[in-house]
Amino acid sequence: MTYSMISHLSCPKCKETYPSNTIQQLCKCGSPLLVDYKLEEVKKRVTKEELKSRPYSLWRYHELLPVEHEEHVISFEEGMTPLSKLPFLGKQMGISNLYIKDEGLVPTGSFKARGASVGISKAKELGVKHLAMPTNGNAGAAWSLYAAKAQIEAYIVMPEDAPEITRKEVSISGAHLFLVNGLISDAGKIVADLVKEQGFYDASTLKEPYRIEGKKTMGYEIAEQMNWELPDVILYPTGGGVGLIGIYKALLELQQLDWISGKLPRLVAVQSEGCAPIVRAYQEGETESEFWEDSKTHAFGINVPKAIGDFLVLDAIYQTEGCAVAVSEDEIREAQRDVAKEEGQFICPEGAATFAAAKHLRESNWIHDSDRVVCLNTGLGIKYPDAFEVEAPLLEPYERVSFSQKNWL
Repeated sequence: MTYSMISHLSCPKCKETYPSNTIQQLCKCGSPLLVDYKLEEVKKRVTKEELKSRPYSLWRYHELLPVEHEEHVISFEEGMTPLSKLPFLGKQMGISNLYIKDEGLVPTGSFKARGASVGISKAKELGVKHLAMPTNGNAGAAWSLYAAKAQIEAYIVMPEDAPEITRKEVSISGAHLFLVNGLISDAGKIVADLVKEQGFYDASTLKEPYRIEGKKTMGYEIAEQMNWELPDVILYPTGGGVGLIGIYKALLELQQLDWISGKLPRLVAVQSEGCAPIVRAYQEGETESEFWEDSKTHAFGINVPKAIGDFLVLDAIYQTEGCAVAVSEDEIREAQRDVAKEEGQFICPEGAATFAAAKHLRESNWIHDSDRVVCLNTGLGIKYPDAFEVEAPLLEPYERVSFSQKNWL
């Protein structure tokens, strides 16, 4: 049986099509390309019940992924992350059915492993030997480690103030690490020159069509883990927006397969007030965003001043009757503490932003108490050791901790 039911690549803007068996980057019109599948054939060959007997990783959906030959798959068994109910935090926020999809538990500690697994696997299948990409940290770490396993040489450019742990992950993988005194947009210009002058494979966000295919499996998993009954709202921290675009793509594919029915979840793009181009575009009813000047947020993964796929993010929001929300830096830190204190989970700042946004939307009654709400946590909190300042009393060896009973009353 055919491992993948991939058909071709298509442009969401000009509708031009391209073959998937040769290296493709952007469409000739400048738009990202998306992967199309032979969904009628998938419908004939695969049932959702059949998935239950398959390996517990994102590759359980291999007919709906772009790698045509299984021997090219590069995987650390990523995917099928927990979807857990948060009763204590939900009660505090007034959302009875609040869930977390915890992507911190995949290899490399962030959801970027999904895109790296599928993107690197397809690059290997296409014969790629060298790739280059700009990154805010976690994507570079994931792609470097997966590239090492695939024996592909990686050149990674990231802002100088990217999280130190991700820089070390890139370095230890054997990839070529370069730091730039600027933003990811500046790193992108350096990579663009490297691609143009040296002919490297461009692994920048949405400049190759396959990262999104790994990310979309979050949408498949949410549907499967909820027994094919979709939640009402999905909140996603949005920088480049690939995860949100991917989840929407997955839901549309599941509709065409008749594996789900009813109204799609309202998709919410969450950004920081320090970098909110998608939110501003949404508020103004635009279909594309403008470059956000002087962007800054400690939720480093969503510090993207202008996303190449912004029109796809906004379309997903509009089509699902969703919205875009910006939260403050203090609200992100407060939400990160609340999730840890109430539920015992140390999530990343980007993931915390979705909980801050959910609180806003509940207070405005955009989210109702009865809604089933899924917040995406995209990485481990421990990958951001500088996100918090910790103060604790220093004891001498002869000192002892005093106990005050009033603290327990």
